[in-house]
Amino acid sequence: METVGGLLREWRHSRRLSQLDLALTAGVSPRYVSLIETGRSRPSADMVLRLAARLEVPLRQRNRLLVAAGFAPRYRERPLDEPDMSAVRDAVVRVLRAHEPYPALVVDRCWNIVMVNAPIEHFLAEVDPDLLGAPVNMVRLGLDPRGLASLIVNLAEVRSLFRARLSRQVAKTGDPVVAALYDEFFAEDESDVSVPRLESEVATPMIFRFRGRELRLFSTITTFGTPQDIMLDEISIESYYPADADSAAVLRSVAACLS
Repeated sequence: METVGGLLREWRHSRRLSQLDLALTAGVSPRYVSLIETGRSRPSADMVLRLAARLEVPLRQRNRLLVAAGFAPRYRERPLDEPDMSAVRDAVVRVLRAHEPYPALVVDRCWNIVMVNAPIEHFLAEVDPDLLGAPVNMVRLGLDPRGLASLIVNLAEVRSLFRARLSRQVAKTGDPVVAALYDEFFAEDESDVSVPRLESEVATPMIFRFRGRELRLFSTITTFGTPQDIMLDEISIESYYPADADSAAVLRSVAACLS
C-alpha cells in the first residue's frame, strides 16, 4: 500500500532535492519533512498540496498524494466536450482557427490528438488509415513509416526532438503511459546520447515533402497557466509556423484553393 510519505520522497528524489531544500521552499522544518516521509506525522491536505506545489507535481499525481494521505481528490478531470467546459473549448477553437492557414493541434498528456484546425487535414492525405483511428497519437503519426515519417526530409532531427521532449516529460511526470510511448520508439536508441538543446526545438525546422515542394515548419507549444482542472493541466496547443516565405506562400495558396 502506497503512503503519502513514500510518494513525496519519490518526487523529492526525482527533483534532486534534499529534505532541507524542500523544507526551505515550503516554509517548514527539515525534521517535519522527515517525519512525513517516514510516516511518523500525518500532514493536512493543505500541507500535502503545499509540498506537491513546491515539487511541481502534476495535478493528476496531486490527487494520488491526497488519496494516499486519506483525503478526497481535489482536482476534477473534465473532458473538453462537457457543457461546463464550453468556455474553455470555445477559447481553444478560437486559437486554432486564428492560426489558420497554418496548422495547429491540441494534444493530451499521452500525445493523443484532441482537436485540430483545418490545415492539419492537408498533411493526412497519405497517412495509413490504421493510424487515423481514434485516438490518433501524434508521436506515432509523426514517426511511423505509415504516417508522416516517409514525408519528413530531416527525420533524424525530428526523432531527436521527439525523444528529448518525451524524455523530459517522463522525468517530470513519471507517467507510465508516456514512458511506454518513449520505449516504443526510442528504447533501442539509448546508445545515442546526443540530446538537442532546448532552443534548438524552435530553431530546427521540420522539413516535409508536400505536394511536390519542401515545406519548412517550426513549432511552438502553448499551455494553460495555473490550471485547476486535470484536463487543462495536461493538454497543450502545438502551433506550426512557416520557416521561410516559400513555405508560407504554399500554405496560403492551399487554404485559398479550398476556401
